[in-house]
Amino acid sequence: MRIAVTGSIATDHLMTFPGRFADQLVADQLHTVSLSFLVDNLDVRRGGVAANICFGMGQLGGGPVLVGAAGFDFDEYRAWLDRHGVDTGSVRISEVLHTARFVCTTDQDHNQIGSFYTGAMSEARLIELKAVADRVGGLDLVLIGADDPEAMLRHTEECRTRGIPFAADFSQQIARMDGTEIRTLMDGAAYLFSNEYEKGLIESKTGWSEQEILERVGRRVTTLGSRGVRIDRVGEEPIEVGCPQEEAKVDPTGVGDAFRAGFLTGLSWGVSEERAAQVGCMLATLVIETLGTQEYTLRRANFMERFTKAYGDEAAAEVQAHLV
Repeated sequence: MRIAVTGSIATDHLMTFPGRFADQLVADQLHTVSLSFLVDNLDVRRGGVAANICFGMGQLGGGPVLVGAAGFDFDEYRAWLDRHGVDTGSVRISEVLHTARFVCTTDQDHNQIGSFYTGAMSEARLIELKAVADRVGGLDLVLIGADDPEAMLRHTEECRTRGIPFAADFSQQIARMDGTEIRTLMDGAAYLFSNEYEKGLIESKTGWSEQEILERVGRRVTTLGSRGVRIDRVGEEPIEVGCPQEEAKVDPTGVGDAFRAGFLTGLSWGVSEERAAQVGCMLATLVIETLGTQEYTLRRANFMERFTKAYGDEAAAEVQAHLV
């Protein structure tokens, strides 16, 4: 299978202030705040949901096609992704805008002041999926992840028009979408991804029941945090897969993206959905043990040892055949 992943490409610039924001605020002057904080360190991390998912798929040998918009400052990030097995040939590069960026300062009480710069992400709406498909020799599945809202709508409509199976994955954008937009984006999807909270929000905003939604999508994949994942299917028993035991709980950021990376790669291998979900849960476990969404290293022998312990010899034998 040739899978394209659309969505955000971004970097996070994270800083730490050794004091307390509250100590710098004057109660009767809050209407004219003008502050500057001398920070101790700067941590720049690669991110964006589409880039995170593609990085994980590349680690597994899935050969994903990254589809999104980045800025003229993307060269170093592109080289990183290329080196980790991601096809970046369909990334649109803005001539005038920087890559999307989250800038955040955290104080010693873990309060945060942050800003998100959309930047080049706004140009994702200009990307034509047909050009992507023509370049790579066709697409078997397109995951439509959180991105510029107009881009998400355009990609969804193009998939329907051209008969390309697609997976709906709203994640961070679900908060700003109304029921009409959500119904448009998921109706006819081969897969609908969400976490438990987003699942309830989708039902609330669309006004559709759990059963009504399931009748409009092929599969509904709901991540359950430490309890793993549940895949609901019309007329069939649901699939439930638990998570392997983590060695440490360092940072939950990007865990959902890693699950999607493993699950989609499993589908591309042609293994069962249960097996694909197990691969996703194993990869997600590696990410929660690591600080940063793309800082983990997939050591195949270790991956298979832990996978075997969690899911058994038969499951491991199937996966081992693909994890070269």
